[in-house]
Amino acid sequence: MIVGPSRRTFLAGTLAGLTVPPVTGEVAHAATALPERPNIVVVLADDLGWGEIGSQGQRKIRTPFLDRLAEEGVRFEAAYSGAPLCAPSRSALLTGLHAGHGTVRDNPEGGQQHSFTDADLTFAELLRLDGYHTACIGKWGFGPEAAGQASHPNARGFEEFFGYIGHRHAHQYYPDHLWRDGERVPLGRTAYAPDLFRRRAVDFIRRRAGSPFLLYYASNLPHSPSVVPGDAGPYENRPWTRANRRHAAQVSRLDADVATLVATLGEAGVAGRTLVLFTSDNGPHHEKGVTPELFDSNGPWRGDKRDLYEGGIRVPMIAWSPRLAPRVERTPVAFWDVLPTLADLAGVPVPAGLDGRSFRRLLTGGEAPERDHLVWNRPRKMQAIRRGDWKLIRFAPGIAGAGPRGRVELYDLDTDPGERRDLSAERPELAEELLARLDASIGPDPRLPYGLDVLDVDGQVMVTLRNGSAVPWRRVELLLDGRRAARSEPVTLRPGESYTAVFDAGGGKRARATRVRARARFRAEGRRHLFRRSVTIRR
Repeated sequence: MIVGPSRRTFLAGTLAGLTVPPVTGEVAHAATALPERPNIVVVLADDLGWGEIGSQGQRKIRTPFLDRLAEEGVRFEAAYSGAPLCAPSRSALLTGLHAGHGTVRDNPEGGQQHSFTDADLTFAELLRLDGYHTACIGKWGFGPEAAGQASHPNARGFEEFFGYIGHRHAHQYYPDHLWRDGERVPLGRTAYAPDLFRRRAVDFIRRRAGSPFLLYYASNLPHSPSVVPGDAGPYENRPWTRANRRHAAQVSRLDADVATLVATLGEAGVAGRTLVLFTSDNGPHHEKGVTPELFDSNGPWRGDKRDLYEGGIRVPMIAWSPRLAPRVERTPVAFWDVLPTLADLAGVPVPAGLDGRSFRRLLTGGEAPERDHLVWNRPRKMQAIRRGDWKLIRFAPGIAGAGPRGRVELYDLDTDPGERRDLSAERPELAEELLARLDASIGPDPRLPYGLDVLDVDGQVMVTLRNGSAVPWRRVELLLDGRRAARSEPVTLRPGESYTAVFDAGGGKRARATRVRARARFRAEGRRHLFRRSVTIRR
């Protein structure tokens, strides 16, 4: 049984973050450029509001380490989640598509858990193709809860997985079980899951420090219910409700968990080669007794979780590395920008047809990515579009007090950041223009097939490379390592094209299961690339 810390231990650990020593021996921010193919740690909080950390103005909840990262790194003032609630927001983060194009566009809402398919390409699949070790630790949030299916993290590019598969399962802080890859691990409700996640993440960083790695650390803190081991630590005697005291403790525990991860990077000697990206999946919740008004959890913005007002979708985002100069970035960025940004950082050809744009240059003070607008979609409920400082929200009939014809609201975020003055009646022509752009932005998945596929067909192995990027791939070679290595003739693949080579796997009908490794070599935009994929073939 894993026992949670006492109030004294919790308090000491929290206050220790106020004087955290430098994570590396090097001079912080000695350069303003990230190394090629950096390690990447993406930390995703669950329902953490824009205003719930000190660097965003929080005064009641202590987040000393996140405040330090914000002071030393790039703090995005206008970062947007993929949606005002969990599943579609995480889908946008992982795939680079907003909820008007992505596979997962809404939460289960009491129905079947939404799932990814083989057509989905995550940032983990991209980076793993190019040689990164990848891990998802924490809340996955896409079903079904079973191994060996297309929506499982292992099938979507994560070499290692430990945590919750399903959305609702992640509401249990002391779960009956968790998943380790395809294995269901019984726990008997004796362990606090965030503690297990932190330890697993520390182990992953230590094991993979010798080569490029991607860690997607998807904590379920501070989602409801407001559960922490022991009492609420430094908040236990505050004149708040029990739920609010423990919610504050959850946020501080999350802060301490991030401190541990970054300290581990320093101990492993890889902090200077790592980018840490911290954010939250949507605005603050008001569930099971938590009152975000007490903490001013949404800052100056209107609304919270489930709303398409700014408070529901504007989230904290911090990019930190000793190689980055401190700055505040006010250019709007969104979750669907993360995949192209990580691909850009890793040097992997960016898939075509994405809604996202790489903000790599923003990390070092460069130019903002070109885009016309940002879009959010809650099917059958509400939609929103932001173009420049103009933002339009459309409510479906009967939603949020809308009449039988629905309702449209228009705001100028420059002069009215709190979205209090609806200008739709004063600017009907602008409202119509934005509605047209909104409608044109919602439809089927626009991506091209991308990646390296390996199939075992009648004793032969078919290796297929699919160019789903926007640039040609030249001097393509396909190779197969196994019982018999072979190679194809070099070819050029244009965007949307694929190339297949067939290899004899060898071994005959009585051969046992064999692990084979396919490789694809090519050049794109002047760079050499080597994609890899290993599979088990059986006779």
